Amino acid sequence: MRSRLTGAMVRQGFRALDAAALGVALVLSVTLSHADLAQLWPCVLGAVMGFGLLPGMGAYIYAPGERMWKALARAVAGTGLAILAVLLINALVPATRPATLSWSLVSLGAIAATHAGGLACVRRWRRAGRLTPNILVVGATENAQKLIETALRTREVAVLGLFDDRSDRIPTTIHGVPVLGDTRALLQHRILPYVDRIVLTVNAAGPARTAELIERLHVLPNELCLFLDAEDPGSRSTTLSWLARSTLSVRGAKARDGRQLAKRAQDLLAGALLLVAALPVMAVIALLVRLDSPGPILFRQRRHGFNNEEILVWKFRSMRTDATDQAGARQVAVGDERVTRIGRFIRNTSLDELPQLINVLQGRMSLVGPRPHPIGMKTAGQDSHRLVAEYAWRHRMKPGITGWAQINGSRGPVNTAEEVRRRVELDVDYIERQSFWLDLYILAMTVPRLLGDGEAVR
Repeated sequence: MRSRLTGAMVRQGFRALDAAALGVALVLSVTLSHADLAQLWPCVLGAVMGFGLLPGMGAYIYAPGERMWKALARAVAGTGLAILAVLLINALVPATRPATLSWSLVSLGAIAATHAGGLACVRRWRRAGRLTPNILVVGATENAQKLIETALRTREVAVLGLFDDRSDRIPTTIHGVPVLGDTRALLQHRILPYVDRIVLTVNAAGPARTAELIERLHVLPNELCLFLDAEDPGSRSTTLSWLARSTLSVRGAKARDGRQLAKRAQDLLAGALLLVAALPVMAVIALLVRLDSPGPILFRQRRHGFNNEEILVWKFRSMRTDATDQAGARQVAVGDERVTRIGRFIRNTSLDELPQLINVLQGRMSLVGPRPHPIGMKTAGQDSHRLVAEYAWRHRMKPGITGWAQINGSRGPVNTAEEVRRRVELDVDYIERQSFWLDLYILAMTVPRLLGDGEAVR
């Protein structure tokens, strides 16, 4: 799920490559023709026209199994129209001829090369499953059968399984898709971290039943969609376009590709700079941890990540090795005897979290997001995730090193149901409002809020 690509992401990436290719063509046309910059204006106009015409010619549509020449023909056609316009200017204004001829040849070759490479990448991503959305179907209805039949034919989505409360009265498979249990089994099923969306295919004649299912499943972090059965899916050329038109998102995290790309770019750039800057400090801490108590320098713990995925989170070890609590069943208290001398210092200053910059660069975490809780964490003797029905909503985004909850006072252990509820509310509030600028604000406020917080147990 963390490495999943969407069509919008791919289109934006390829459009950026085309813009770069057309820009390089402008530079090369000047170099090859030795033309003056004043003669370049038809080429600039052609580059802008070509960039605008490519989407309209379907240059960014890469259908499964499509031959290379068809995809290249659409890209060349879009660029060719812009070249015809430039050549017309060339005929009317002969002084621009050297630059326009060079630009026409170079831009045509550059666009053909980028789209040939683009189609090769798309094919590789499809084989790896990175462009194939995974869905679960709830309801063994006629609509579900149509959905599965179309998915099998087009291979545009992967139906991982089907759930129905009548699982004891229906076949164990439908067109080869396994029936994995009832909706109660779905709520705790281990397949959930690998699912992009859950599609309800219940009959329209049962609105009460539909409302009940939505209410029961809304606690999951996955996007929840209702199949409207507006048209026959068999008439659609691709399941993805049909599914987008025939489902209504009712609950869950919706993909916001622009924000996701900006957030990942922010994580990679800022995370790499912070890691380089922190390396001397990390080296000193590693030495102190080693000298202070026997055991490994780093502590690894399984925690919940995006979509309930289990991830390994790295920290500097702050407790005695013999008192390590991998499950997080016992949260840290004031004067906790398990914490070492150096451990108390690095926990109070949150320096023990610095190795999580590696998790950020790996893509398992983000700089800003809901803090990842240990799997099996307990509050007042109860599983923390059972105290708040909406607890899993905080997994609708990658976990972060810092977050909205942390700069608003919800740091360290959560010892009561009310504290768990407060943290979940803050985390969900951040997920709904997340933006590049909000992330910068949280990063800027983390250190002063941390230094000014002497009460939180860490």
